[in-house]
Amino acid sequence: MSKDVFTFLIGGKAGEGVKKAGSVAAHIFSSLNRHVFQMDDYMSLIRGGHNFSVVSTSTRWLTSHYMKSNLVVNFDKRSCETHLNDLADNGIMVYNSDELGNINGIGIPLSSEADKYPMKKLMYGVGAVAVLSSTIGFSKEQMNQIISEQYPRGIEDNIRFAGSIYDMVKEDCESKFPLERGDKERKIITGNESISLGAIAGGLNIYYGYPMTPASTILHFIARQAENFGLAVVHAESEIAVINLAVGSTFTGAKTMVGTSGGGFALMVEGYSLAGITEAPVLIVLSQRPGPATGVPTYTEQADLSFALTAGHGDFLRIVASPATVEDAFYLTAEMLDLVWKFQTPGILLTEKHLSESAMTVEIDPAKAKWAAASLHNNGKYSRYLDTDNGISPMLFPPSNEVIKWNSYEHDEYGITTEDAKLIAKMHEKRNRKVSALLNYLKDKETVNIIRGEHPTNIFCFGSTYMSVLEALRYGKLNPTTIQPIYLSPLPTWELEEFKDQDNIVVEQNISGQFTQLLVEKTGIKVRTTIKRYDGRPFDPIELSTQIREVLK
Repeated sequence: MSKDVFTFLIGGKAGEGVKKAGSVAAHIFSSLNRHVFQMDDYMSLIRGGHNFSVVSTSTRWLTSHYMKSNLVVNFDKRSCETHLNDLADNGIMVYNSDELGNINGIGIPLSSEADKYPMKKLMYGVGAVAVLSSTIGFSKEQMNQIISEQYPRGIEDNIRFAGSIYDMVKEDCESKFPLERGDKERKIITGNESISLGAIAGGLNIYYGYPMTPASTILHFIARQAENFGLAVVHAESEIAVINLAVGSTFTGAKTMVGTSGGGFALMVEGYSLAGITEAPVLIVLSQRPGPATGVPTYTEQADLSFALTAGHGDFLRIVASPATVEDAFYLTAEMLDLVWKFQTPGILLTEKHLSESAMTVEIDPAKAKWAAASLHNNGKYSRYLDTDNGISPMLFPPSNEVIKWNSYEHDEYGITTEDAKLIAKMHEKRNRKVSALLNYLKDKETVNIIRGEHPTNIFCFGSTYMSVLEALRYGKLNPTTIQPIYLSPLPTWELEEFKDQDNIVVEQNISGQFTQLLVEKTGIKVRTTIKRYDGRPFDPIELSTQIREVLK
């Protein structure tokens, strides 16, 4: 366990307030001006199963949770068995003694104490917060203030219950892990909240969604913000409806975003090609989870990379980018919304459950977000698909006296259907010129995150794996250069040329090494080995540090 990191883990069944307790812990750490990273692990069950929330905190920038925990609170027997090896050296384990007998830890009668109150098992999470409060040296008054703010229903019962649990563990836990205050308070948001806010800052008008974990909370969050920002939010009847509604909305000039996961995007692919030929600027958030098919709905993976890069039939410009951190997700979403409008083509913001649903402290400046803007037609007869030097046609939206024709069939400059060979070739060439225009545009932008190190070996990764790698390197005091391409299509090969003949390794979350294949194919980079994880769980920095150290030898 990293000495400058404190980790709190809560485990129990779905419906016992595990996730809420984790969020309250994150709030407590943030109120101490500390950095926070929270990861929630839950099964695809409404009740029962095993859920846990792990919250790590430090006075320094923190980019991952740690599974080795200083304080573990388990509500049931299964949680105790699952997290027996997650206790850090000198850590404290508190367990529900009503569920199992004497084990190595501090037993408290959580169930029998909770049975005294109407909410019963929902009280367990309040008890976990009470244990944490005692352990980090909070007084009862401080704890009661937090309970009142974070658990507004049944405040008196919650405070009474928390007080009894606080007293039970006081002798064994009190001030065992007092926490140093950090430099300033920061907001805690999830990746999906960051994506949503980035889209709003970039000028979003309409969001379409059909719930699919782990993208569902984008729909929920934007719906809650709709009135504040004048947004239209539509929960459509299917993913097919979502993509077709989104394409149609862009015809009116509405900046449109949709969100889904792999199975939902599979249903959207024909509509994605529709956006390609109509040159409709739709932004798709593709938040990955393990597949194929239903896969493991509530866990994380990076196995949709190849799918995202090649989705859709026919040739058209596809823009695919992947944020590295929760903070990056805000700015990149706004930038992607701008790019799809600037180049009139669909784009994919590719992320994964680990970033979408994890929460961390961020410092975001909305004024720095890119505002989506299109090239607009000014006067004269309008041609929706005017052939231009860069392939980008000026746009015009209703109401207008001009005829505006978008067409899914191959067409001429006015949007009139054609099967003429010369016109077919001309429109292919027109759309293809946008590829060169985009490449030239991106060469002046930040397309790769690079942190230089002294070790001769380089580590390549993409998406949220970058966060895990950075924390693993800090933990292990390792210093290779870390490279994370933000854009995956087009891949910024001009930024990666210097690494072509160096010693390179890749870290990614899929079994087939899709990112490794992309690097080798597009850049000719030599990859000595790929560190993979494909069990649905994100990399733990301690375990990953050991793997990296072995490879660096």
